[in-house]
Amino acid sequence: MSKEKEKLKERTEKIKALATGFCAEKLDDEYFKLVEEVIGKLSRKRPSPLLRGREEIWAAGAVHAIGQINFLYDKSFEPYVSLEELHEYFGTKKSSVGNKAAEIRKMFKMDRFTNFDFMTDSMKDTNPIYNSVMVNGFIVSVSSLPPEYQQMVKEARAEGRDIQFHTK
Repeated sequence: MSKEKEKLKERTEKIKALATGFCAEKLDDEYFKLVEEVIGKLSRKRPSPLLRGREEIWAAGAVHAIGQINFLYDKSFEPYVSLEELHEYFGTKKSSVGNKAAEIRKMFKMDRFTNFDFMTDSMKDTNPIYNSVMVNGFIVSVSSLPPEYQQMVKEARAEGRDIQFHTK
């Protein structure tokens, strides 16, 4: 293994351990998996951005990016942590982590309306856009469809496909 690949592997593992440690202590298994997925994707980019910058900032940035699209900092949602808790845990500054999270969100096109890959299941369940489908050019709630069509939507989403229905 080349020296750079070895360094990337080592940094990725450290960043992953920091971030998933926070998730295990303060959040839940779903955040744990999403954050781990983001860090994995970051490590596979070429050149990997994980090779530069502080590991704590990357870890906090990954958690923050996932947290922002899942309302982590809103007390009316579970799980909840404050932004101050995040920075205290990682020993980071608000601006550094905010910039890193913005970079991550931009890199993977993370948002609440068009990319549901990094959204928790509970967020998907309550997201009216995620729970809608196009039928003959009209947007309708998936729950208003017959059960067999609801199943088709569920299967398409599990495979990462969009689905529209056209009837006569």
